[in-house]
Amino acid sequence: MRRPTEIERMYLDFDGFFASVMQQKYPELRGKPIGVVPFAAAAHPNAHSCVIACSREAKVLGLKNVMAIGEAKAACPDLILVPQEPDLYRLAHNNLLSEIEAVVPIDAIKSIDELTCRVTPEHRSDPKALGRNIKARIAKYVGPYITCSIGFAANRQLAKMACKAGKRDEGRYGDGNCVWHPNDMPGPLLKLPLSDIPGVGTRMEMRLALAGIRTMSDLLAMQSKHMRKLWRNVTGERLWYALHGYDIQTPPSSRGMFGHGRVLPPEARTFNAAKAASRLLIVKAARRMRREKWNAGRLWLSVQMAEKSAGRSGWLPDAHDDQIILSTLESLWADLKASLPRCVWIISVHVMLGEISPANARQLDLLLNDDKIRRRWEVITVAIDKLNAKYGRTLVSIGPWTPPPGGYAGSKISYTRIPRMEDAW
Repeated sequence: MRRPTEIERMYLDFDGFFASVMQQKYPELRGKPIGVVPFAAAAHPNAHSCVIACSREAKVLGLKNVMAIGEAKAACPDLILVPQEPDLYRLAHNNLLSEIEAVVPIDAIKSIDELTCRVTPEHRSDPKALGRNIKARIAKYVGPYITCSIGFAANRQLAKMACKAGKRDEGRYGDGNCVWHPNDMPGPLLKLPLSDIPGVGTRMEMRLALAGIRTMSDLLAMQSKHMRKLWRNVTGERLWYALHGYDIQTPPSSRGMFGHGRVLPPEARTFNAAKAASRLLIVKAARRMRREKWNAGRLWLSVQMAEKSAGRSGWLPDAHDDQIILSTLESLWADLKASLPRCVWIISVHVMLGEISPANARQLDLLLNDDKIRRRWEVITVAIDKLNAKYGRTLVSIGPWTPPPGGYAGSKISYTRIPRMEDAW
């Protein structure tokens, strides 16, 4: 396995991406602590919702993403709450990628606000200059209020950690440009807590502590096989090689599900409104699944109420058409209704299509002779998709199509997925 002696990887993370895009568009928000909320009604101080993203100015004061509005306002009374604009974030993301690629090729897009690049030989002698060039181009052609932190190191894992370390360097938040040269390692690592390693959460820290591993020095002194044993899989061994500066490549992740969730505005937290929202969300998830050519074997429905959550799941005959998915969802709601209070208050609803398999490799169920019916509904569903794509909106649907108040159902803020234009239909 190769151990680079030069800087070969760059990791870029935009600072408070969603909030900074809002500040770039709206001058009155610049330089102020702002929190992005799911819908306009959530901006009320007493709303039962959360801040889903916050600005650099808010993070310096201790606020964080996905924080209850009451808690956020208590920590920062001057916090300005603004409703999300997913279309704006998608446009900004695409523009930012174009400017970065004008400087250096992008190797992988990790999320809407994170990406990684291979550092080409001509940039390895002065990676900080490369970082400054990228920042200057973003400021000039996209806007100076959208900033990023950049980390450089021998491999992707170390570059990501350098990026995070540089983001909070010198008592500030964001606009970092941190270089961890192989010749300086492991010095920069030794200053960090174990929780700064991506993927090491509270439970893993507890497991490491029980094994006598409490500092980064303790971890680096371990053998690779010992880390594999502690992690209980090969991830621990891969991490050992990454932390020791080897060019370790993480195997590509595979798709496991398609789903959507929605925090409902106060006026849409009834049983019927939540059910209508779930129909819209599951159709959007099914559209995404069809675009990527998968079938689903199971559908999950879950709802969050004030003090508890509830859910149901149903089997699907390895299908992707809207008819069977919607009819299965209907039966799940009927079953769930029997266990809910009569005047239930549903805060959020989530749907998911799972147990997926390639659409061109469907296995017919010997006990369910519905292949002709399935094929007929698939043809109808494809025709509906083509009509909607032609006109750029949901022109045809099976059953009612009732978007919840606030809009953006299916194209809301997502840290792990970059919404497509079709998600807003």
